[in-house]
Amino acid sequence: MNKQRELMTMATLSRFKTPLLALALISSGPLLSGCSTSEATGRTFFNGGLTPAQEQKVGATEHVKIIKEFGGTYDEDPALTNYINSLGNFLAKTSETPNQKFTFTLLDSPVVNAFALPGGYVYTTRGLLALANDEAEVAGVIAHEIGHVTAKHSAERYGSTLTANILAAGVGILTGSGQAAQAVGTAGAVAVKSFSRDQEFEADLLGVRYLSRGGFDPNGMGDFLSQLQASSRLDAEIAGDPGRADQFNIMQTHPRTADRIQRAIQQAGTKTVNNPIIGRDVYLKKIDGMLYGDDPSQGYIRGQRFSHPELKLTFTAPKNFRLINSKTKVAAVGPEDSLIIFDGAKGEVSGSLKSYLTNVWAKKISLKGVEKITINGMEAATGSTQINTRNGKRDFRLIAIRYAGNKVYRFTFITDPGQTNRFSEDFRRTTYSFKKLSNAEAAKLKPYRIKIHTIRSGDTLTNLAQKMPFADFKLERLLVLNGLTKNSKLVRGQKIKLVTE
Repeated sequence: MNKQRELMTMATLSRFKTPLLALALISSGPLLSGCSTSEATGRTFFNGGLTPAQEQKVGATEHVKIIKEFGGTYDEDPALTNYINSLGNFLAKTSETPNQKFTFTLLDSPVVNAFALPGGYVYTTRGLLALANDEAEVAGVIAHEIGHVTAKHSAERYGSTLTANILAAGVGILTGSGQAAQAVGTAGAVAVKSFSRDQEFEADLLGVRYLSRGGFDPNGMGDFLSQLQASSRLDAEIAGDPGRADQFNIMQTHPRTADRIQRAIQQAGTKTVNNPIIGRDVYLKKIDGMLYGDDPSQGYIRGQRFSHPELKLTFTAPKNFRLINSKTKVAAVGPEDSLIIFDGAKGEVSGSLKSYLTNVWAKKISLKGVEKITINGMEAATGSTQINTRNGKRDFRLIAIRYAGNKVYRFTFITDPGQTNRFSEDFRRTTYSFKKLSNAEAAKLKPYRIKIHTIRSGDTLTNLAQKMPFADFKLERLLVLNGLTKNSKLVRGQKIKLVTE
């Protein structure tokens, strides 16, 4: 849509002999129309002509894509889905637009995430529910996303982006400099991104307002952010790169901290909630038995090993590589920007794998050292190349493996040229760890689930951590999952979350 508008702008400019006049008309014309006022904030802003009907259409179109991208909706537990839907609709009724239609969706994804789309589409993931400790925390997340919708942030972001594009096109023609246009475009993008931080705080203000009106503890919003930060630090530590904790959570797109939530609570000006709803026991009962981690249809990550019970295959990634599972591929992110990608070839692959490697998969790339190999009795082929990427030169090693018949799986190993030799043996071990699973081996693979445990006499954090089905960081995982510290005292009758297989 922005590109079309930009082309129309260029066509309009060509009719003017005085670029300055053209720029004036471009810059002022759209800004004099297409404005919206948010009932939630009272602010009027340029929306780029995006009407409520168009917002709804955009949201409905993207909704289908979101569900597909995130592995579908979590349908295993209808009661849990209904619970999130009821909680969302209750909070939406406390907003300034109680009659607005909202669609609340629980996504079947282990990733901790929440977001909103135009038209009132609000999403949470089961990964987020697993990390939350009570109803007030989840309500805080949902209320924040509702705030994005009622503040009309999607329309405002669209208008800001459109304005930046229009001004960039105008400056480019006025100065005759493509570099100048690019500079303004970059500045416009920065402005939009910076303004998004203001939108996040505004959504916090509105979220606090809705939580208070609904009788919830507004501190739940900050409590969950503390949970999220602790989880991201642990994820980074497990991955062997504790200095990059911010890469492991949604704080990249939601730049918020618990301190900012406290500021939002102070500035929201809401009345203090007497006996606020926290709802810990109610919430824990709702998520008891919920799927944790990977869905069976996408295979399981267990430490450094990936196994798929339905496809009946497995392989092991090198130490210090962090496995990330998705619907279509598995990635293993390692040190020094090294990367492994595992996926399946599209469609059936007939003929020799050397031919597939050079004429199909790497058709536009010149491969070196292409040769046939055998991996655990399976035909395979490999070759290498070096490619100039946006991050500089990278060495690529491609491996295609015929699993059975015309079904082929693939490994792509990517390294900085200076580090290729360092990872050579590790990558070789990963390659030859790939094997088929027998029916009996596949049947033994079970998903992880959340289990709510009631503290009994003799229970300690240390012995409870041993019940966690992880190879490492057992105690740390238990503490983060429950928002505890090593000095936390357990009380008989207290309920905590465990992960079981």
